[in-house]
Amino acid sequence: MKNFWRFIFRKNLPSTSLCQMDFAVLGLGDSSYAKFNFVAKKLYRRLLQLGGTALLPVCLGDDQHELGPDAAIDPWLHTLWEKVLGLYPMPIGLGVIPPGVPLPSKFALQFFQEAPEMCSGEQRGARTEPQSPPSELQPFLARMVTNRRVTGPSHFQDVRLIEFDITGSGINQPSPRVPPKPSMAFPHSFAAGDVVLILPQNAASHVQQFCQALGLDPDQCFMLQPREPDVSCPERLPQPCSVRHLVSQYLDIASVPRRSFFELLACLSPHELERDKLLELSSPAGQEELSQYCSRPRRTALEVLCDFPHTAAAIPPDYLLDLIPPIRPRAFSIASSLLARPSRLQILMAVVQYQTRLKEPRRGLCSSWLASLDPEQGPVQVPLWVRPGGLTFPQAPDTPVIMVGPGTGVAPFRAAVQERVAQGRTENFLFFGCRQRDQDFYWEAEWKELEERGCLSLVTAFSRDQERKVYVQHRLRELGPLVWELLDHRGAYFYLAGNAKYMPADVSEALTSIFREEGGLSGPEAAAYLARLQRTLRFQTETWA
Repeated sequence: MKNFWRFIFRKNLPSTSLCQMDFAVLGLGDSSYAKFNFVAKKLYRRLLQLGGTALLPVCLGDDQHELGPDAAIDPWLHTLWEKVLGLYPMPIGLGVIPPGVPLPSKFALQFFQEAPEMCSGEQRGARTEPQSPPSELQPFLARMVTNRRVTGPSHFQDVRLIEFDITGSGINQPSPRVPPKPSMAFPHSFAAGDVVLILPQNAASHVQQFCQALGLDPDQCFMLQPREPDVSCPERLPQPCSVRHLVSQYLDIASVPRRSFFELLACLSPHELERDKLLELSSPAGQEELSQYCSRPRRTALEVLCDFPHTAAAIPPDYLLDLIPPIRPRAFSIASSLLARPSRLQILMAVVQYQTRLKEPRRGLCSSWLASLDPEQGPVQVPLWVRPGGLTFPQAPDTPVIMVGPGTGVAPFRAAVQERVAQGRTENFLFFGCRQRDQDFYWEAEWKELEERGCLSLVTAFSRDQERKVYVQHRLRELGPLVWELLDHRGAYFYLAGNAKYMPADVSEALTSIFREEGGLSGPEAAAYLARLQRTLRFQTETWA
């Protein structure tokens, strides 16, 4: 992709390079991010510049739309196929595959009559001895050392500080940090700003429920056979594999299913009433009802299958991998430095749990699984690996850093402060915000000790400890002269991490206000100043929805 991108934007390409090419661009984006569908828009414009003919305007799918990206994609695809079939009619004797006819499954599951000796299926590729840097295909089984709640008992959210022992992983040798290169997918070490990826598992009760609904024997073993010669088996699945391993460690049965899930279920259903309902939910006209039934209440694939019992019981096992996506690894900001805690890796994790109109609370797969593990009850191992994150810190020892990290957004800055203090760098300014000092003030004692040593300047905002709510952006404005002095006169770097909903925009607005008031800049000049900080990586953000 990078090679293509560099090539297509070469300035010496003639404006007639693509004059014989018809094209269409479909972008999948999320409008809660500042650069919504940036790549799709830029590619569409560039293809036009090079003489290409657009079959229809660029489609900008938006994950934030209440009907999801399909709200834009459905009508766009309908028009696209009309145009394509007009330009390239179907060959004589061939027709469009009608609705309700499933394509063949990608894989065949060949079951053994008796379980083979090698069918343990446990953590294929995961290891406890170093060979090469850990990766998704070869994660390191790290021992969980501690799993401690760090919010007060009356606090609404369960937040955990979890520590792993990474001795022998090959990622526990601290090294001087250089800006990550594109090829540096799996570093031998980690530094402040990097992330750890963790591969979660489904709850045992959900695995049992799924197997019962589909009439599967969890202890039965199978070999996976691709139906097409150019299709390879998923590398994360062992061969042979048990049904229990497939369901517990590979199939994301706790995910909220997409429309394609309902389309395939309808094709496979032998039950007339259930099939009619599934067809309705997967039709363009049924997207509002699908949203009401599934997307808004966050109903899981397992719960849907339980709602359509006759269909679930009739699903051929061959279609399991077509129907349900694989479990994806979850990324967490690393909250510790190897310079401060050798052979250890810590994360600060909020346990995701919330209520919808469904009776059962919604729970995050990874955070709930990690929270359920108790190393005090016996050895616990978690598959993980590290990769460079979105934040890189300056190498010059006298460059100040301003870090704004409300809530669990403070995690990468705890790693940065530990790392910089160990390197003798004391120009560290941290703006931390939470609800209440006595409930969710993470690492309070550690920050105070560093302040006393002159290694940290800490500014706090406790939003619920007084009548008027106070957030980090208010503290930034209060200390506008200091912020301007650090950024404009001393070349400071500014970092922001946390929830992507309102906070990044509020902090950016506070900064532009400081630039106007303290720097005497006009509105457009302040915006340009902020843009220049971003362009030169002196303003970096790591936010999540």
